[in-house]
Amino acid sequence: MAELIKESIEAAGRTWFYRQITPDQPNDRPPVVLLHGLVSMSYGWREVMPTLAASGFRCIAPDWIGCGFSEKPDYNFAYSPAAFGQGLGEFLDALGLETVVLVGQGYLGGSVAAAYAIAHPDQVRRLALLNAPVFPDATLPWKIQRLGLPLVGDMACQDPLTVDRTLEGGGGYVVEDADLDIYRKPFLKSSAAGRMLKKIVAQLQVPKQAATLAQGLKTWDQPLLLLWGDRDPWLPVEAAEDFAKTLKGADFVRLEEVGHYPQEDWHEKVSEALIPFLRRADL
Repeated sequence: MAELIKESIEAAGRTWFYRQITPDQPNDRPPVVLLHGLVSMSYGWREVMPTLAASGFRCIAPDWIGCGFSEKPDYNFAYSPAAFGQGLGEFLDALGLETVVLVGQGYLGGSVAAAYAIAHPDQVRRLALLNAPVFPDATLPWKIQRLGLPLVGDMACQDPLTVDRTLEGGGGYVVEDADLDIYRKPFLKSSAAGRMLKKIVAQLQVPKQAATLAQGLKTWDQPLLLLWGDRDPWLPVEAAEDFAKTLKGADFVRLEEVGHYPQEDWHEKVSEALIPFLRRADL
């Protein structure tokens, strides 16, 4: 059975931590790059990746710069959406990945995946978005907004329990203590994880970015899948489904009883929806 391994690589002078699994019997499809959302990390894809690998897909899940176990530079990384998009390109280049499938979740992974795919249609062959702010009028909830504010954000981002409250508050499911221990570890190790989280949230500009992404996705002519947990309290499934109807050829899958973090809440449903999308014949 293929093994999920942990690795690090330097890209443009910054060290990325990532998880990777290479199938025993790989297919001829591009590798699947899975991008996590806020307060999460590549660990969130731990159950999805082996299932995709069993169907022949090589999977790679990085921790964003400033997140998880990747480098957390204070001064030479902007932590803006544009900086994350550039960083993603540098990471893919360092791995020598000329074509990929992007799977992005949430306010960070989903929005950066969408922006990168729109800008690089020749490199990104398919795009899957999970509970991401890519439709008009998407907003950032107060629970997350406050993490980017002076003083209150400093305090909240240095509290490891903010990770628990956000992951569980996104859908109402209890995350196992053993898993929370891993999610909290970067925040317990040093203050850098909290400082970088504050910088990321402070620069999200969700309404403006969502409007731009919504317009850009209307020009996207590669396969597109929107997977949506219908218990997401922050990005309503109805708004996402209405938006999907305006996109040419987009597939929409409603994940019942799933919250903002589908890969954490109910990974089986995520894999079940992703595999046929990834297997489908090219257009």
